[in-house]
Amino acid sequence: MTTDPFDPLLIAIAAPLAVALAIGLGLPKRWSVRLAYLGFATPFLMALHVWWHYSAVPKVHGYAFLTEHATGLSGVGITLELGVNGIAMPLFVLAGLVGFAAGLCAIRSGAERLKVYLMLLLVMLSGLMGTFASVNLFFFYFFHELALIPTFIMVGVWGGRDRVYAAMKMTIYLTAGAMLSLLGLIAIYVKSGARRFDMIALRDILAAHPLASGSQAHIFGLLLFGFGILVALWPMHTWAPLGYGAAPTSTAMLHAGVLKKFGLYGLIQIALPLLPAGALPWGHLLAGLAVFGNIVVVGLITLAQRDVKQMIGYSSVMHMGYAFLGIACGTALGVGGVVLLMVAHGLSVALLFLLSTNIWQRTRTLDMDEMGGLARQAPILAAFFTAATFASIGLPGFANFWGEFTIFVAAWKFSHCLTVFAVLGIVLSAVYGLRAAARIFFGEPSVAFARAAGDQPPTDLSWTERLPALILLGALLFVGFWPQSISQSIQGVLQTGIYRTH
Repeated sequence: MTTDPFDPLLIAIAAPLAVALAIGLGLPKRWSVRLAYLGFATPFLMALHVWWHYSAVPKVHGYAFLTEHATGLSGVGITLELGVNGIAMPLFVLAGLVGFAAGLCAIRSGAERLKVYLMLLLVMLSGLMGTFASVNLFFFYFFHELALIPTFIMVGVWGGRDRVYAAMKMTIYLTAGAMLSLLGLIAIYVKSGARRFDMIALRDILAAHPLASGSQAHIFGLLLFGFGILVALWPMHTWAPLGYGAAPTSTAMLHAGVLKKFGLYGLIQIALPLLPAGALPWGHLLAGLAVFGNIVVVGLITLAQRDVKQMIGYSSVMHMGYAFLGIACGTALGVGGVVLLMVAHGLSVALLFLLSTNIWQRTRTLDMDEMGGLARQAPILAAFFTAATFASIGLPGFANFWGEFTIFVAAWKFSHCLTVFAVLGIVLSAVYGLRAAARIFFGEPSVAFARAAGDQPPTDLSWTERLPALILLGALLFVGFWPQSISQSIQGVLQTGIYRTH
């Protein structure tokens, strides 16, 4: 454990909560907005600090910045234990980056009851930072719920069309998934005989005394379907496109970009290392659902979308199929690809949701058939959207390429047939992505759009609109050209031997 009084993980969690509390106590709107900048910027700066110093910081049990804070439940093994290993660190950084971009977007959104909206978004961000910084399973789950509850409120109150129905559906599905995953986590603790809830103690105990194969398979199944619902595993995916279509922009950015990765993170950080024998019986079923359900079926549904936000929502569900395929392989190579893809997808989908709102603000529609020719008035917006589309497809030069390529290599060793169908998903992504860019920005504008543009011509992105987009696109290109910036930390975990090599 570190004795350094400067704890970047705790600061990243506490700062947004403190600002949210200050806003809730009745600060004037002007000071609330100014303080909100600090609440969103602090986790961003702490995340960069963690990323920059990670390789140089001494590791304890594979974790950097490991600290333990006593709680009222310390006697039963529940302590606030914070730390990041090579898998948690990239996702902690992702949360800080997307949280800052989403915060900038929210502050200038002009939302009704802006103080309350910012307060809820700050609580959500605090939960996200805590989720990926927690070593103790209790707080890993607690911080996820802390981030999830404001999501339901923001969708139901500040959302768009069908917001109440979308919020209710999200609540039902995600609560069910959270309960199943909680049962799985409790089962691991009870069956292991551990006296502590932290991942380090559980890993050591189960490495020395593994559970019976049957018990492992049953518990892994609970975690698979619990976490799977949270990540929109087909056919339990229908909450996601509806929820993202109705969600306010910053909420969609944080949920689709970061919170949705909770289930994948739980599978690769907890389920696979602690229950290696339990993963084997589920591998082919998971791979089949991922490829034929998420990638092929949802990919075809995405092709049929005319609403740009619905298209992005279904696209997000589709790309989770690649991540599930990498997990189904159960190998170190597959896990490494999944972590890379989680970071890349989080950045690209957050950017696409941000840009979809910029498009709506200029066209007052999300129907792509009612647009056209927007690049003439907004060339910078067109360039951002095209680049984000290329990233989502997996074009070399963007972070998504490395995640998808690594997963395909791992999947080829797992099943040639499934890999061929999975690669077809790239074709589907290219068709609906490039078609959307063409319909919105190029060609002749529709009659309705041309008439509206004649009355009030749309303008290009202002600098305040460009800044969050630049942060996300810059990170996609940075990792795309220098994947070692996060793959080196991932490799350090994979070399410990807790995942199969073939």
